[in-house]
Amino acid sequence: MKNKVFSVTQINSYIKRMFQSDYALRRISIKGQVSNCKYHSSGHIYFSLKDEGSQISCVMFANARYQGLKFDMEDGQEVIVSGNISVYERSGSYQLYADEIRLDGIGELYIAYEQLKQKLYEEGLFDHEKKKPIPKDPKKIGIVTAKTGAAIHDIISTAKRRNPFVQLILYPAKVQGEGAAAAIVKGIETLDRYGVDIIIIGRGGGSIEDLWAFNEEIVARAIAAAETPIISGTGHEVDTTIADYAADLRAATPTAACELAVPDIREVLEGIRSRAQTLNTYLRQVLRRYQLKLKQYQLEIGKFDPKFQLQEQKMRLAELEDRLSLRMKNLMTEYRHRLELYTGRLHGLSPTAKLVNGFGYLECENGEPLGSSRSVKKGDKISVIISDGTLETRVEEVKPHQTEE
Repeated sequence: MKNKVFSVTQINSYIKRMFQSDYALRRISIKGQVSNCKYHSSGHIYFSLKDEGSQISCVMFANARYQGLKFDMEDGQEVIVSGNISVYERSGSYQLYADEIRLDGIGELYIAYEQLKQKLYEEGLFDHEKKKPIPKDPKKIGIVTAKTGAAIHDIISTAKRRNPFVQLILYPAKVQGEGAAAAIVKGIETLDRYGVDIIIIGRGGGSIEDLWAFNEEIVARAIAAAETPIISGTGHEVDTTIADYAADLRAATPTAACELAVPDIREVLEGIRSRAQTLNTYLRQVLRRYQLKLKQYQLEIGKFDPKFQLQEQKMRLAELEDRLSLRMKNLMTEYRHRLELYTGRLHGLSPTAKLVNGFGYLECENGEPLGSSRSVKKGDKISVIISDGTLETRVEEVKPHQTEE
């Protein structure tokens, strides 16, 4: 009896039914490391899950990502993938169809970190408008960190180097392990009531577990509630905690936080000198400008000086005198000519002008003109007026002329 011959499709379908009928493969969770992770333009994710001895192909379809994946998946991540294993008939390969992917171990902390960060962000706890300005010239700086360790020593040495006149007030707090978050909150609240100008919180670098106290919600809310500006300097430059987001200013390290809080006295003094020089230059410019204005005002005022006005009036008076003298001279000449003219004309009309060559005229004793011989009688006194004088005489005889009838 010959063996029955099957097609490839039949075999793949049979194997697929076997996978689907196996209850253990219908809902399974596999732990491994992500490799060959590729995000397809369709939204599907193709990747492999491997350990030291083997690997398995995996796929997560786009519709499963929105509920089953809460982080950006990358090669090298340790994850736990839940789903079912089945056969893809077309290629005859089996793979894990993922419904849920979560980070393994530390990955859970990252998930909690991201979820809290998103929650507080949506509440507006990280809004830039709510950040308090950092004072430029603090007198007292509070520090919340462990009393032993590199962080506090770095802060103290940095503060002394930059400005030894700034007072540092340490609140020794537990910064790692159980109860650390509550201790940090207590330190913030205590220093806030004490009345320091700035509060620095932080610690040296470490793993995410070591820094976890600064990722607690109560710490973030205590930072937001404080009236004192807070600078957060936790871990190393690559570490970013929830406290960094909530703080008014984030520094890469505790040392950097101190540098941001404590002004360098050398820079302050240099700034004072620079400002003094700028001020002096500005004052000189202002003084020069006012000196020029003063000269302009002096020239303007000089125009109203009585001395200059008197001089001007004197010159004006002299000018008027010359004009008046000339005018009077011209008028005298004019009037003299007119007088001569009138004199000549009047002389022509004067009776005495005709008393020449023996001619004259007679006046009675009372000064009346003697116009008739009948007006006088013998013995009357009469005057004879000639061109160069008057003759007084008496009438010896009156001889009236014989007039024709």
